[in-house]
Order: sequence, then structure tokens, then C-alpha cells
Amino acid sequence: MRIGFSGLFLFLPLIAFFFDSGMLLSQPLSQRVVKYGIDVKLDTYKKTISGTELLNWKNNSRVTVKELQFHLYLNAFKNTNSTFMKESGGFARGSKSDLSKEENCGYVDIVSMQRIGSGSEDLTKKIKFIHPDDSNTDDQTVVSVLLDKAVKPGEEIRLEIKFAAKLPKIIARTGYAGDYFLAGQWYPKIGVYEYPGIRYADKGKWNCHQFHANSEFYADFALYDVNITLPGNFVVGSTGILKSKLTDKNGTSTYHFQAEDVIDFAWTASPYFKTVESQWNNVKIKLLLQPEHYSQASRYMSSLKSSLDCFNGFLGRYPYPSITLVDPPFIGFASGGMEYPTFITAGTLWNLPEGVKYPEMVTVHEFGHNYFMALLATNEFEEAFLDEGFNQYYETRIMDLLYGEKTSAFNVCGFRGGDFEFTRSGYTNMKNPKLAEIYRKSWEYPLGGYSSYTYCKTAVMLKTLEGLVGLPSMDEIMKIYFNRWKFKHPCVKDFIAIVNEVIAKNYGRRFGDNMNWFFDEVLYGNDVCDYQLASITNVKKENPQGVYDSAGVKKTFGIKKNNGAVYESRVVCYRTGGVILPVEVLVHFDNGVEKLENWDGKSRALEFKYEGESKVLWAKIDPGSKIPLDINLVNNSLSAEPQTKTIGKYSSKILFWMENILLGFSALF
Repeated sequence: MRIGFSGLFLFLPLIAFFFDSGMLLSQPLSQRVVKYGIDVKLDTYKKTISGTELLNWKNNSRVTVKELQFHLYLNAFKNTNSTFMKESGGFARGSKSDLSKEENCGYVDIVSMQRIGSGSEDLTKKIKFIHPDDSNTDDQTVVSVLLDKAVKPGEEIRLEIKFAAKLPKIIARTGYAGDYFLAGQWYPKIGVYEYPGIRYADKGKWNCHQFHANSEFYADFALYDVNITLPGNFVVGSTGILKSKLTDKNGTSTYHFQAEDVIDFAWTASPYFKTVESQWNNVKIKLLLQPEHYSQASRYMSSLKSSLDCFNGFLGRYPYPSITLVDPPFIGFASGGMEYPTFITAGTLWNLPEGVKYPEMVTVHEFGHNYFMALLATNEFEEAFLDEGFNQYYETRIMDLLYGEKTSAFNVCGFRGGDFEFTRSGYTNMKNPKLAEIYRKSWEYPLGGYSSYTYCKTAVMLKTLEGLVGLPSMDEIMKIYFNRWKFKHPCVKDFIAIVNEVIAKNYGRRFGDNMNWFFDEVLYGNDVCDYQLASITNVKKENPQGVYDSAGVKKTFGIKKNNGAVYESRVVCYRTGGVILPVEVLVHFDNGVEKLENWDGKSRALEFKYEGESKVLWAKIDPGSKIPLDINLVNNSLSAEPQTKTIGKYSSKILFWMENILLGFSALF
């Protein structure tokens, strides 16, 4: 892009930022592998973004790097032959993208790439598309750039990249809808160079996956200094903090944003946003609302502040100075429910009843990603569950804490439902819950299985772990995990190591040598957990009758009166699933006495026997609901007497399904 005198004036902060890291005053929280200085202009009529990116990348490995790799995510929406479009069929978040019209397409072109400073060279002609995940030569979401002069260990490379992007009509995570813009994954973004000590790497190599239908992202921690120029009547929000706003005589405004120690940068613009601001401790909160949703500002604000309270207490301090929440318009609803560092999108409807907790639920969930996506920078291509599922676990805890276990998702006209209940049903109500294991690359799940495993089953797995080891130990595990691995790239083996460390300290060998058996079954395995209360029998024990020999002496017993009947009772339990977990069985007698039995859960059948004057009235497996992974809770309890309230039981099941349908319907809007 040609830069005139006024443009150069605006570009000076980027140049200073690029060459003088001391410009940012905060204490570094991460390694800050990358620095981005970006200066762009949004054409609101053509739906295009054009500008220049100054990039500084440091080689922190011990090997020489001869190649760079970049994501060009917007090319996923370039044509129907991209990997994203082939995998999704054009469907994303309830909407279908029609790429037969050019205005609906999205793409990003690198106009030029120059190495600047020491060892300057023109890299433009060395850019080539690569396909690290499949053989789709039509996919253009990853490029490789070979270097004449390699980057040695500890050295930095500086690039000037001129690029031109076209935003698609809103699809999945980015685009435009009328005069509403959400720019996500909109610029050439360098991949992550992994080396020993980062996740599973045994040697230095790029981790730079294509854009898949079922994947989020993976990036290094960076500094961002961004100038965005657009018509002056637009309101803009972004990752990071606003440093300044300049208004030009031609009617445009330039917003200058900075963000530190973040893995990405996204922004939004619309002339219709209504702004609501508040403060939580040292964190500035900004809501960008649609005018018709302005009356729901308090719902967003309350749930956002509650999220800050809860996550700070559960895991650790939120380290950023701001958080911005975007409320998209109805025509851009598919961009709702998305997360970027310090910048999230939610969603609601005009006059949505207070009992439909969709805005609150999405707010809690998307804010939580700032912990499990932004601070614990996991590889969401390969281990999506470490973000989505761990975050879903905390969403359900926080929603149930704030709004009640049975009413945290839906409470309208007598219809009720809790957030964790709905999360659990997302896994247990699958047609085939044995379809896959949680641990898979995001694009390798069977059709329709991604959300059920990465969100739902993972959250239920963690809830089950909590039930087994107790809430105090679970909280200790999660706090150590967060504080040990924040601003790094943890993988699931790092989490399991902490589980084993805490459980060994708190319980010794109560659960065995370690907890690997649990993860082998539930994380890496695809079988289900199902314990069944099979039968209860109470047989009256009669007095002996007839002739009995004892030590050569015959004794005759006849019928005699027994003042108190004696019963032989049996409770039979089955393990019908393949997953083995320790489980409790509560046995209730007709005199009110209860016995809590412990079962290691290993045998396929187990019988508890009792003899006494009382009969077993009923029994229940897992009375404390410690094992929500149990796929069928209906068969967990049994009464010795015939069920006389069958209609009531089925009515409850019908009500539960109606709740699911109603909540699902509300999520479409």
C-alpha cells in the first residue's frame, strides 16, 4: 500500500513499536515470540481490508530455521474446494454460506513480503501454498516461505508484509453482515515453531495446520500494535486497549490499539453499536450492543463480572487490563459465541425472557476461553478438548452456582433445566457414544461428534474426576495446572502429570499407583460407563423342620412360633459398560437404616447379601452423583416393590426432552 505523508504520520507508532520494545511498559508475562505492527484501512463498501504488517519473529529454539510458515485463514472461504468448505459443506453455526456470489467469498492475498534490516531480501516469489494435513491442493490456508539466510538460534527476523483481504459474508467466526464487521483471523499470521520442551516435540518443526471445519487455532504469545482506519461514524472495539483515536478531514477515523502477551487480535466495527462501560477491580469492561438489545446490558454486565469473580477465585488472576463483549445483530448471529483474547462475542434476542439464560451462558463460556485458550495457549487443532471441554466444565460450575443447578439454563413457565444437565445429555444422548474417543485431532472426529466429545464428554469426564477425588483436590489440580502453564503451550500429558502429583500427595495409593487408568479409559478410550441395579430380593427365612444329625445325635425340629421374622435380602448390581470406575451403592431398609457399600466396579456382577429382621426397600448406585459419565442413570436405582408411579417417571423424561428442544431452539437465534 502506498503511504502518503498523512499515512506515514499514522504509521510512525508502528515503526517505533517495531524497533523499540521498550515502548510497552508492562512487565512481560510471556516469551513474546512475535511482534505485530499492523496498519490497515477498512473499505466498508467493498468489504475489504488492505494494509501493511510489520512482523518480528524470534527463533527461541536451538536449531537453525530455514523456512517460515503462515496461516491465511480467510482463504478457507475463498471457494468450495477449500478444506474447510469440503469438511463443513458450507454449513457453520446454523448458517450456510453461498460462495456462488463473489460478495459472499472471503480471501487474503500477500501482495509482497520483504525481509528488512540485516539480510534483507524479497521473499514474495518464494511464497508457496502447502497442505500439511491433507492432499487438497485447492486449499490455500497455509503458506511456506523459504529463506536464503536462515534464522539462527536466538536471532530475530523482521518482515514487511503488504496484504489485501476480502471479508466473507458472516460465516463461522468472521465476516460482515450489512454494516456490521467482525474481523477474525484476518491477517497473515505466523505459525508456532515447536521444539523440545513444547508439547510433544522431539525436534524443531512448524506446527501450522490448515483451517478445518472443526478446529479453532494455535499461536504464540505476541505484542500487537494496530492502526485501523475506517469511516468516522463507525464504533470500533478490539483485543487490547485503545491508545488513541484520530479524525481526518476526509471523514475517516484511525483507531490505535495495543495488546500485550496475547495469541491473537480481532476487532469489530459498526455504526449502530451502543456502548456501555464499567469497571471490575482494575479491569475495564466494554459492551458493544445492538440498539434493540440495550435493555439487556445489565444481564451481560452481571454475568461478565460474575465470570471475572469466579475464574479469579477458581483458577487465578485475570492479567489483562480490559475485556470487550460484542453483541452481534440478528443478521450476523453466526458470529456470536466466539472468543479472542480480551475480546468475546455473545448473542441474544430482543425481549428474551430472563428465564432463558442464553446470554448469560454464552458470556460465561466465552469469557472462560480467556483462561483456557488465551492464557493456556493449547493447540486447539490437535487437542481442542483442553480448551473447549475444560472451559465447558467451568461454564457449568459457574452457571449452576449463579443460577441454580436445575434452573441455570432454562426456567420458563414451569420448564426447567440446568446447564450441566444439558451438557451431559449432549454426550449421553448420542446415538452411538462409542463412536470415538475424546483424544483426537479436531478434524478426525466422525461426523457430528466434535462437539459431543470435545465439549460435552470432556466436561463430564472432569466432573467425574471431581466426584472421585473430591472438590478440594479438583480445585487444587486446576489451580496448579493454570498457574504452572499459563503463558505457555501445555498438552494433556502436562495436565495428567499434575493430577497424579496432587492425588498421590492427598490420597497416597488409594487410587492405585497413579490416575493413568482413569484417562486411559475415559480420555483415550471410547467405551462407556454403565452400572445397573439389576435386582432386589427379600426372602423370609423359615425355622428349620425335620430330623437333623449332629455328632451322632438326631434332633427333630417342628413348626414353632417365631416372634420376629428373619429375611435374607440380596441386592445385585451389574457393570454393563466397559469403563471401570469405583462406585458406591446405597442400600435402604424398611426400618430406615441405610448402608453405603463401596464397590471397585471391576466385576461384571456383584451381590450384596443381608440377613435380619428388616427387608431391603430400595437401592441406588452412585447416590452422590459422583459419576455423571454413567451413560444411563435411569437403571441406577431400583425398588423392591412394584413401581406404581411409572406415568410420573415418563412424564419427567418427556419434560426433560422438551427443555432440550426449547433451549436448542433459543440457541438458533
